Amino acid sequence: MVSASSAEPRRVALLTLGCARNEVDSEELAGRLHADGWEVTTDGERADVVLVNTCGFVDKAKQDSIQTLMAAADTGAKVVAAGCMAERYGRELAESLPEAHAVLGFDDYPEIAARLGSVLAGERLRAHTPRDRRELLPITPVARRESEVVVPGHLPTESFGPGDGRGGRAGADDAGRPKHLRRRRLQEGPVASLKLASGCDRRCAFCAIPAFRGAFVSRTPDELLAEAEWLAKTGVRELVLVSENSTSYGKDLGDPRLLEKLLPQLAAVEGIVRVRASYLQPAETRPGLVEVIATTPGVAPYFDLSFQHSSEPVLRRMRRFGSTARFLDLLESVRALAPEAGARSNFIVGFPGETRSDVDELVRFLTDARLDAIGVFDYSDEDGTEAATMTGKVGRATIKRRYDKLLALAEELCAQRASDRLGSVVEVLVDTVDDGVVEGRAAHQAPEVDGSVTLVAGDAGVDLAALLPGDLVRATVTATEGVDLVAVPTGMASAAPRAVA
Repeated sequence: MVSASSAEPRRVALLTLGCARNEVDSEELAGRLHADGWEVTTDGERADVVLVNTCGFVDKAKQDSIQTLMAAADTGAKVVAAGCMAERYGRELAESLPEAHAVLGFDDYPEIAARLGSVLAGERLRAHTPRDRRELLPITPVARRESEVVVPGHLPTESFGPGDGRGGRAGADDAGRPKHLRRRRLQEGPVASLKLASGCDRRCAFCAIPAFRGAFVSRTPDELLAEAEWLAKTGVRELVLVSENSTSYGKDLGDPRLLEKLLPQLAAVEGIVRVRASYLQPAETRPGLVEVIATTPGVAPYFDLSFQHSSEPVLRRMRRFGSTARFLDLLESVRALAPEAGARSNFIVGFPGETRSDVDELVRFLTDARLDAIGVFDYSDEDGTEAATMTGKVGRATIKRRYDKLLALAEELCAQRASDRLGSVVEVLVDTVDDGVVEGRAAHQAPEVDGSVTLVAGDAGVDLAALLPGDLVRATVTATEGVDLVAVPTGMASAAPRAVA
C-alpha cells in the first residue's frame, strides 16, 4: 500500500460493479477525484483507498458487491463503499460490514475527494439513513429541472470544454477560474455509455430501483451533445445511450418525443459511427421512435425492449402493460422497417401467482419473437417492493425448474436466430485486436451482453492485420457459435483515425 504524502499523489482504485449506468457514475467520480489531485486507477494493488461502486439490484449483485468489498480489505487499503447498494442500505450496510471504512450515498458524490481524504486521515464517517429518493423531487416531471438534488452521472455542459481528452484539467472560464472535466474515462476503447437520464417513475411491483435512484430526470440535449462530442474526441466511435427508462426521455423537459429528435443529432457528431439506444419500455415505444431507430443512418436498428413476461395476468400483477399479441405486433412493426434489426429482452420466471399456463404463454412468445438475445432471471423477493408482500409465492424448486427450462429454450432460440444471419452482410465495429484475433460487434449486438463477431481472413483482400479498434467493417457472416458470429470482412465502412507518424 502506498502512503499519501505531499510528494506523491494519493492513489484511489475505483472498482465498478453492475450496469453501464454505474460505469458512467464511476467516471464522474474519477473525474472529480482526478481534478482534486488523486491518482485514479482500476487496479486495487498499491492503492491508498479502494472505492467500490456497488450494485444493489438483486441478491446475486449484492453478494458480488459484498465479496468485492471484503476482498478489497485484504489489500491493506482503506475501503469505501459507494453506489446503489451503499445508497440503498446506508447505515445498515456500514454496521454489518466493518471491513468498509465508509459507506457513502449519492449526496456525497460532489464532495467525494474530501470524503476520501477524511477516510485516509483516519476519520470515521457516519453513514446515511436511507430514504426514498423519489420524495426529493417534485411529483410533476417538468418541475424537476430546478431541483438541486444530487443525480449521479448528470454532468453540466461546461464540464466538457477543452481539456486533456481523458477528463483531466481543462482551461479557464471567462472569469479566469480553472474548469475541470468531471468525467474521466476509466477504460479505453471505441465504445462508451452516455447517460440520457436517471431514475424512474414507473412502479413495477418487483423493482426497488426507483426508491434509491429517485424519480425520472432527463439531461438536456445540449448536455448530451456536448458530452458526445467530448467522447468522440477521446476516440469513442459508438455511443450506448443508457438510463433506467430511455423511452421516457424528454417528458420532464416538455417534449416526450425528444429522443426521436436527439438520436439523429447524436449520429451526426463527428467521429461517431454508431448510436445505440437501450432500456426501452415496450408500452412507451411509439411508432415514431421505432421508425427513427430502424431507419436513421448511424443509429443501430437495435431494440432493447423490457418485456419481463408475456402472459397478461402476470404482467398486470407486475404493474406492467402488454401481452404476447401486443409484443409480437411491436416486433413485427420493427421488422417491417428493418428486417435485420436486432431485438433483445429480459424475462422473470416464478413471479408470485405465475401458473403453468403463464409459462406456456411465455414459451409461445419466445418461440415466435425471434429475439437475438434473451436474459432469464429467477424471481426473488426484493426489500421494499410490492411483490415481496404478495401472496401466491411460487416454490423455489418450481422456480428453478421453470428457470432451467426457459434458459435452455432461450439458448436454443438465440442460436437459431444467429443461424438466420448466415450469408448476410453486417457492419462490424472492431472492439479488440489481440494476438491476431479481431473481435467486434454487429449492429444487433450491444457490448458484453449480446455476443460478438470474430473476423477471419477471406478472399476479399481485407488485411486483418491492418484493422484497429474503432474500424467499422462490412463483413459476410460465414458461421455461428451460439449467439456469436464468424464473418469475413469485405470492405471498410469507416476507418478509425490513424496516428500520424
